[in-house]
Amino acid sequence: MTKDGRAYLQSLRDERSIYIDGRRVSDVTTDPAFANAVASAARLYDFQAHPANAEAMTFRSPTSGKPVNRAWQLPRNHGELVARRRALETWAALTCGMVGRSPDHVASTLAGLRMGLSAFRAYDPARAKALDDYFTYARDNDLFLSYVIINPQSDKAKSAKGQPDVHLVASIVDEDANGITVRGAKMLATSGVMANELLVSGFQALQAGDEAYAFTAVVPLSAKGLTLMSRRSYEQNATSTFDYPLSARFDENDAVVHFNDVKIPWDRVFVCKDLRMAQAQWHDTRAHVFQNYQCIIRLSVKLKFLLGLARKIAETNNIINYPQVRETLGLMAAKVNNIEALVVAMEAAGEEFEGYFVPNRAMLCTAQVIAQTTYPEIVEGIRTLSGGGLVMLPASYADFEAPETNAIIHQTQRSPIATSTERVKLMKLAWDAVGSEFGSRHLQYEMFYSGPTFVTRGNAFRFFDWGVVKDAVESFMASYDLPTSERNLKAAAE
Repeated sequence: MTKDGRAYLQSLRDERSIYIDGRRVSDVTTDPAFANAVASAARLYDFQAHPANAEAMTFRSPTSGKPVNRAWQLPRNHGELVARRRALETWAALTCGMVGRSPDHVASTLAGLRMGLSAFRAYDPARAKALDDYFTYARDNDLFLSYVIINPQSDKAKSAKGQPDVHLVASIVDEDANGITVRGAKMLATSGVMANELLVSGFQALQAGDEAYAFTAVVPLSAKGLTLMSRRSYEQNATSTFDYPLSARFDENDAVVHFNDVKIPWDRVFVCKDLRMAQAQWHDTRAHVFQNYQCIIRLSVKLKFLLGLARKIAETNNIINYPQVRETLGLMAAKVNNIEALVVAMEAAGEEFEGYFVPNRAMLCTAQVIAQTTYPEIVEGIRTLSGGGLVMLPASYADFEAPETNAIIHQTQRSPIATSTERVKLMKLAWDAVGSEFGSRHLQYEMFYSGPTFVTRGNAFRFFDWGVVKDAVESFMASYDLPTSERNLKAAAE
């Protein structure tokens, strides 16, 4: 049977250690800080399990024969890549693109690692087998994984080992015949509280002496000694779904993960104390490409949602026919279409890699660079079109229930095409998308989840085919020279 929401919810009822506001959470499926976000994730699984969606959303595991989500599919050709992308788009649309670390994200990362299995075999056959076996296990059980690949911020001028506390950053403190022991912390476990397992790795540069920090492994959320400390819950603080329609349902959460001598068996360790492989696992495979390909697919869905929101605001404020407003919306539409065009282009220009078909890496890096500036520009466009309407809203739904304030709402919240209730509903959605704590977190997330701009632009430089463009210039320059007389004078002078 395809994994559904009920099976997913049951899988979260374990011994995981989650803390928020100084208290331990007994059940993330019912706790007011997380229950709605968890329910939204469950709806993703219910959607894929519905018979009408099975063909589009799932494929049969080559080992178990069971239908599992297409995020686990390793495409062999362009058609399979596109079919997989359409499934990811469909899932993203169910959350308006607002859940950045939905189950298909780390599944995509693991798929990229698995496609580069030869790089792991060259490094260590035992670690390659661990990765291969774990990928099969995760796929066949359609697991929801989160990951932590960033170090806690402290002294950013120093390496992991150079921090005031050598155990600030998660590191291997012991290893024996059974596996490794990890101590320290990692961030940001986005969607970690509602995942089944956690991929622990690193994306930041390591130096000689940092070998203990150079590892990649997977651990269940219920592992002994593993604790997640959540940030503030926007969901819990939302007064109602009407007031905060996105916060109340799609707050995927972020958390610091602390490892108190967590033991991880060897069959879940993919990299161990190897500085070169800690970096090579991302780019000698296609992990970096596949994980961020999923991100750009989701972002495209999210940007379309925000563009629709911008259009509705312009219509509600009756400014849609102003030339300057159409210019603004036209520019926003072009930027949104540009992201979608890059998705289609990186697929069309895809490459064969180890027998699989993957998106064009240079175009993926291009999309990452452009995405970091596009999202804040779309947010700014919504703010500009909304003006003071984003601020002057009733405090909460309760103002509709009191006769005095209800009368004022209907007198002051007006539109030629919408009722007072419809106008308030729209503007509260807009505020939640761009101005609330939820909206502000999303702005920060979309600008930096790929890394700082010098990293994304550095990758765009690294993977661009400079030879082709240089050859074009040099070929053209070789087609002409100094005029004959000048060439003769030059030869005589020499």
